[in-house]
Amino acid sequence: MIHAADVREWRDLDVVDTESHKIGVLEAVYVDTTTDEPAMATVRTGLPTRHRLVFVPLEDAIAGPGYLKVAYVKTLVKQAPSIGTDDVLPADQEEAIFKHYGLPYEPGAAGERQLARR
Repeated sequence: MIHAADVREWRDLDVVDTESHKIGVLEAVYVDTTTDEPAMATVRTGLPTRHRLVFVPLEDAIAGPGYLKVAYVKTLVKQAPSIGTDDVLPADQEEAIFKHYGLPYEPGAAGERQLARR
C-alpha cells in the first residue's frame, strides 16, 4: 500500500514503465476521494515547449531511488487522457481516464468526483 506521506517525496521523480523505460516526470498525485488514498498521478511528458500531463494509475507502483515504476507500458500511458500543465482536470473527463486503463469508475453517491489533487 502506498502511504500519503510517501507521495510527498515523489514530486519530480522520473516515472518509468514496467520495462524501466522513462515515461516522464511525476507532477502531482491524485487521491481517491472516498478513501483518501493515492490513486493516480500526472506525468509531465512531451517536448520542453509543449509539455502535457498524462494520467497513470498508482496501483502496484514501486518507488525506487530516483524513480517511480508504474504497472503500465509507456505506449499506453502516453495515449492516456491528458491536460495542459496549467490546467485542471474537468469533472466530465475523469471517467475517460479510468476507461482508458480498463478500471471501474465510481463517482460519489451525489455525483462527487472520484479524484482530488493533493
